[in-house]
Parts: sequence; C-alpha cells; structure tokens
Amino acid sequence: MSKPDPRTVPEGPTRMTPSEAFVETMVANGVTDMFGIMGSAFMDAMDIFAPAGIRLIPVVHEQGAGHMADGYSRVSGRHGVCIGQNGPGISNCVTAIAAAYWAHSPVVLVTPETGTMGMGLGGFQEANQLPMFEEFTKYQGHVNNPKRMAEYTGRCFDRAMSEMGPTQLNIPRDYFYGDITCEIPQPFRLDRGPGGEKSLNEAAELLAQAKFPVIISGGGVVMADGVEECKALAERLGAPVVNSYLHNDSFPASHPLWCGPLGYQGSKAAMKLMAQADVVVALGSRLGPFGTLPQHGMDYWPTKAKIIQIDADNKMLGLVKKISVGICGDAKAAAIALTQRLSGRTLACDASKAGRAATIAVEKAAWEKELDEWTHEHDPFSLDMIDENGKEKPFSGGSYLHPRQVLRELEKAMPADVMVSTDIGNINSVANSYLRFEKPRSFFAAMSFGNCGYAFPTIIGAKVAAPHRPAISYAGDGAWGMSLMETMTCVRHDIPVTAVVFHNRQWGAEKKNQVDFYNRRFVAGELDNQSFAGIARAMGAEGITVDKLEDVGPALKKAIDLQMNQGKTCIIEIMCTRELGDPFRRDALSKPVRHLEKYKDYV
Repeated sequence: MSKPDPRTVPEGPTRMTPSEAFVETMVANGVTDMFGIMGSAFMDAMDIFAPAGIRLIPVVHEQGAGHMADGYSRVSGRHGVCIGQNGPGISNCVTAIAAAYWAHSPVVLVTPETGTMGMGLGGFQEANQLPMFEEFTKYQGHVNNPKRMAEYTGRCFDRAMSEMGPTQLNIPRDYFYGDITCEIPQPFRLDRGPGGEKSLNEAAELLAQAKFPVIISGGGVVMADGVEECKALAERLGAPVVNSYLHNDSFPASHPLWCGPLGYQGSKAAMKLMAQADVVVALGSRLGPFGTLPQHGMDYWPTKAKIIQIDADNKMLGLVKKISVGICGDAKAAAIALTQRLSGRTLACDASKAGRAATIAVEKAAWEKELDEWTHEHDPFSLDMIDENGKEKPFSGGSYLHPRQVLRELEKAMPADVMVSTDIGNINSVANSYLRFEKPRSFFAAMSFGNCGYAFPTIIGAKVAAPHRPAISYAGDGAWGMSLMETMTCVRHDIPVTAVVFHNRQWGAEKKNQVDFYNRRFVAGELDNQSFAGIARAMGAEGITVDKLEDVGPALKKAIDLQMNQGKTCIIEIMCTRELGDPFRRDALSKPVRHLEKYKDYV
C-alpha cells in the first residue's frame, strides 16, 4: 500500500488532533521550512513536521529565527514562519518581528504559550505573549479553544499576505492535545486592484501636464512584482526613476532611466533630478521620513511639485508628505492603469524627452565619477584616523583599507543574480551608494527599525528560499558580534552563505555623534576584537582576512565559489580604517549644555 502524499490535506470535516490541524493548515499554505528552536510547548506538533514535508531549521538564537523568516519571505514572496518555546524563546523574537513589520514581510510567528490551567500563577516560563507583539503585528490570533486551531492558523496565514506584515498565532500548550473534528481551510488571497477610477484619472491628468515627471520606485513595486510595469510607465514618460530608501532592487540599475537611491548615503544624481520634478509618482512607497531627509548637503525634496502617492495601505497616503492625489491600490496594477490612460495621448513632457534623457545621463556620469574619486572621507576626524592608520599595520605587509574603496571593489566583484543584505551602521549605510541590482527581491536591509544583527540571519533565510542564488551579507564588527553565532546554523545545516565583515574596531555610527557633538569624548564606542576569520574557522566555516585593496574582489569571488560550488560558508574579514561617513541625521542631537560645576568641561 502506497504512503499518502505528505503535501495533500484532507477535504471536508475530518477527525484529527489539534496538532494535526495546526500542521495540516501549514501544509495547505505551502509551508516547507520553519525557523526556530525546539521546545516542549509545541513538541507534539513538531513530532509530525517531517512526515508533513516541513523542515524545522534549528537556529542558535530565536532572534535569528525571526530574521531568517523575514529574509525567506522577502525573497520568496510567500510566508516565512518562525517558532520557539513559550516565554523566553518567544520574547527573544520581538526585535526580529519589529524589523519584519517595517519591511512589510509576511512572517507568521507561532507562539506556544503557558498552558491554560497555569496562566496567572507565575509558573515556569510563563509570559503574557500577546502584548509583546501588539505594536509589530498586523493580526494576532489566539487559539481560545482546541476546536478552532485550524481556523486561527489559517487566518494568521491569510492576514499576513493580505496586509503584508507579520501575524502572531498564540497557542496555549495544552491546546495541541485532544480529539477534534474540523475542516482545513484553504488559503484566501486577495486580488488587488489599481485603485479608484477618480484618483487614477486625476493622476493621469497631472502626468499629462507634467514637464519634468519623476518616479520613486518603492518596496511596493517589488512586493507586487511590478518592476516591468514601472519600467513601462517610466519609458512612456521619459521619467527618471529613483529607488526609495533601501529598495535599491526596485528598478534595474542598467536601465538608462535608473538614477539610484534616495535617503542616507544615496545617489546625488537621484537627488538632483528629484529637485527638478514638477510631478512625482511615489509608486509603492510610504515616503518614510528617514528616507526623504536632506543628504549630501542637499534638501532635495521638491516642495512645489505635485505628488501622486500610490500605496496598498490607505493609511500611508499623505501621512508623511503632502500629496495632490492618493491612490489606494496595488503598485503593479496602478502602473498599468496609468500607462493605459497615457497611451495615445500627447503629453507635455513628450517634447523634452531627449533633453531630459541627456540630463539624466550627465548627472549619473557625474555621480559615478565622484564615487570613483571619493577614495576616503575628508572630515577632520577621518583625516586624523587615516594618518593614524597609515602608521598602524594590522598585518605584515598589509594596511587598513578605506571603506569607500572597499565598497567599490565589492560592487565590481558582485556575481550575477546576487542577493545582498546589509546591517545597520556606518559602513553598511555608506554601501547604499554602491549597491546596484538588476532584479527585484535581491536587497534586504534593516529598514526603519534599524536593528543591529539583522543582515546575517536574514541572508541565511534568503538562501533557504533561493538556494540557487549567491547570498552575501554586509555587517560592521559591532553588528557582527550580535549575529556571528548563526555561522554555526549555516555549518550545521548546510546553508552556505558569504558574510563580509567590516572590521574597523568601533561602533561607527554612534561614534560619529561623539565626534560631532561631544568633542571626541568616546564612551563605549571602541571595540577590541579577535580575528573574525579565525572565529569563523573555529566554528567550521571558512575565513579570509583582507588587508590589501587588490585582494577585496578576489576574496569575494573565492567566497562565492566556496558557497555555490563547494557548499561552504565563508566569512570575509576586511580590515578598515576608523574613518567615518556623515551622521545618520544632523538633527538627531543638540549641542550639550551643562549647568553643574563638575560637568563644565563636558560641552
């Protein structure tokens, strides 16, 4: 007798246990991989993951599990799932779920809870788990009766996709047991439309009259798989396309209308062209405040321009920037609808297409030239550090390297179809100037939550979802210390990735504030590290230390060969100077004032 297909779920009302209902609903939603640490609270369900065709990938720390689920969902476009033991295992996930929330990732967090007969008694590993995630989830399902296990499980999966964000499935541990009769719900997916006729027509009229339209291609374009449709709209208008902050994969870098990213350490070409716009189409972007701040000394936001904002979440329309037209719709469908409305019409911008194309080319060429010549930072502190590091040799024959030169060499050595994640921090954020992509679902950053320790576990999850694609993470030595233990996850479970660690011996982003506001009084900013390449080798991975600029590209290529052809994880440790880029925000702090005598010198 042949065994039943593990990926086929029963139809109609069927007798089963709540554990079976939970697992079968995950099967119905296409779950094949989960991330977490095993625990007694869900062991009855975990026991049948394997025969259901579900792999639980054990991590070193539950925060890593949440980030892996985030990376998995951002690459695949479907759910990422994480789970842990009730209490401390679940509380360890809070930061990762917050990061997933601001990345709009459809992560389903399963939170087994203390049993119903023990709640409120202060028992072992007891915690009220719903309030922990209330701010960072789109929906919280609490199984209040074992008979409703499949219902709540299915709803959490549906809501994660319909609202594009994390959901929480909270299950008292005793509710995995018993006998129930239930029906496994089939997944429900929304068919999103382009927006209302009135708003689309108003937007089309504004674009028809525009003389210098600019498109901001945001994360919604990636999530809607709408890059081609964005291209069609841009080509009809002859409009420069800028990436919204940390969505460098939302438009192909080889396209002549691509101008690079806005936001911190973004493209000067993008910002200069934005400043000339009379109509801006924010396609799939919430226009987050940090991503539109002045940068490179330019307050580039075109305050007199008409803004057309398109977002699937109506609450985002006009929230940050004043807009002329708000369209609540799918970015892909809206781009199609606008292009159709402009088809066959004579537009005000048609006459200047060639001239604007020339302007775009000139600005992009000027920015590329500036990046080529921008070998190091020029502020007084960085120049002091460069001089100091010029005398200080990390290894025999080597030297500390300028981060910008390193980032340029990494850019040149990037393989085709690459996926890159970046952590938060100074060098990682300067990388925004240098990371370019040809296809969506290729770039993953910590977004608005900005937590350290994000990049490495996220790229591990991305690799699980797309094992055929090269996977690279960027982290500074501070952030790396929060995530390096997941190297063991890669080695233990054959998930080969490449991590680039910028070893500059400091918490660079915060240290910059101490330079600018606190007269170089450094408190808790210096890091005395061991060799990260050596630690990697001790954990069973490969490790490469780079202290010559000419070795940067070859080191990355060797690590990618190890990853793709030999199935090995490699940590590339790049020895960098202590120079620092611009601060994240010049308005983030104020000059210190001291009234007490003992602090009079601390100004």
